[in-house]
Amino acid sequence: MNQELTASGGRRLTYLRLSVTDRCNLRCRYCMPPEGVPKLDHGDVLTYEEILRLARVGASLGLKKLRLTGGEPLVRRGLAGFIRALNEEGLFQDLRLTTNGILLPEMAASLKAAGVVGLNISLDAVDPAIYAEMVGLPGPAGEKMAGRAWAGFRAALSLGFETKINCVPIRGVNDRQLTALARLALEYPVDVRFIEHMPVGRGRLWEESCFLSAGEILTRLERELGRLEPRPAADPSAPARLYAPANAPGAIGFISAVSAHFCSGCNRLRLTADGKLKPCLLTDREINLREPLRTGASDQELRELFRAAAGHKPVSHLEAKPGDSAPAERGMSRIGG
Repeated sequence: MNQELTASGGRRLTYLRLSVTDRCNLRCRYCMPPEGVPKLDHGDVLTYEEILRLARVGASLGLKKLRLTGGEPLVRRGLAGFIRALNEEGLFQDLRLTTNGILLPEMAASLKAAGVVGLNISLDAVDPAIYAEMVGLPGPAGEKMAGRAWAGFRAALSLGFETKINCVPIRGVNDRQLTALARLALEYPVDVRFIEHMPVGRGRLWEESCFLSAGEILTRLERELGRLEPRPAADPSAPARLYAPANAPGAIGFISAVSAHFCSGCNRLRLTADGKLKPCLLTDREINLREPLRTGASDQELRELFRAAAGHKPVSHLEAKPGDSAPAERGMSRIGG
């Protein structure tokens, strides 16, 4: 029996993004409202043992790459031990983590020892005051967080992680920071990636007037930095289109999920912290794995649920049915970035 997961268009699914918590120590304006969102009850969140079992099932179906997300994954206790257990089983060829970097100064070494090979660090501004506004903590508290995030970035580089910086540009807020961020790719061996702000979850977090397309960002950067030449990605399925000036140690990436979607090459599924398997970020279709998991489902029954999720993966999120739009209560912090 074929153990691979395939979606419409013949897409082979090999990548699982797995949220270990809905909790976060920031309130990024593109992710959640300033007042935050209701937290999941402790019993609604998958245990590490449950996550490990689902990871085994996913790996048995050909999922080879795993990215741990949140919320902010580093706020969950025991994370490094869980990652070590994953690696000891040899389930995935590639294990990475997305973080805001606030806790990295203390945790980077343990993550490296546990087997994480790559870190994506969310850094939306160089200026501490603008960073504080972006993360929903204006004033000294947010500026202190900026210092910690940059310390986390330095820790990642010093320990040899494959490091990427993620920035979500918002017109009128951090758009004057883009050149300064892009220059990091000219100095360090990092990919600085600009991600179009996506209309996920609560509509009031996204306004068309604040949207910056990847094309506009590229034009702005070339005015400041000169010609940016396309650079091939190490992973052809990666969503970022990479550019770089000649001889730069890093690259500048653009993820155009809104203006020029890349659904035809999407090879991922998302598992939320409360055990819902999502075939597409921008639709509300979800397969509940938690309840079958807790009521005695066999591994084969869980595999069939993974297959059902793959079968529901749309050809394009732009072609989703009206009822498939992302629900207000399931914003990015509740899905996993």
